[in-house]
Amino acid sequence: MVEETLVLIKPDGVARNLTGEILRRIEAKGYSLVDIRLVEPELSILAAHYAEHEGKPFYEPLVEFMLSGPIVAIRVAGDRVIEGFRMLAGTTDPTLAAPGTIRGDFGRDWGLKVQQNLVHGSDSPESAARELELWFA
Repeated sequence: MVEETLVLIKPDGVARNLTGEILRRIEAKGYSLVDIRLVEPELSILAAHYAEHEGKPFYEPLVEFMLSGPIVAIRVAGDRVIEGFRMLAGTTDPTLAAPGTIRGDFGRDWGLKVQQNLVHGSDSPESAARELELWFA
């Protein structure tokens, strides 16, 4: 089943010049890059993107981090791409992410208020549809 998902290369991934490597891994997995944009995100998009986390202790630091630099937004397509990209990314905590994953190979625990874990991938078809509309409207 071919599906689409949103992948974001977060400000730490862009700042560390990992964009090319992350894109290479997505393509090497057999997924297609349908659309790609380098964006300076607006607060309104981030507020909508992270709406389910509003009020949680990590919400403000997360939005602040995501506003700290450019983001690469990618529309990715492929067979079971939502599940597959999340496996490719690795677990949220880069310290615990398995070697061979993006976060396992390149993520670091900086001891900051919010995890800077390089990438975001939609977690369900519903989230993917909502997030793709936000970033690629």
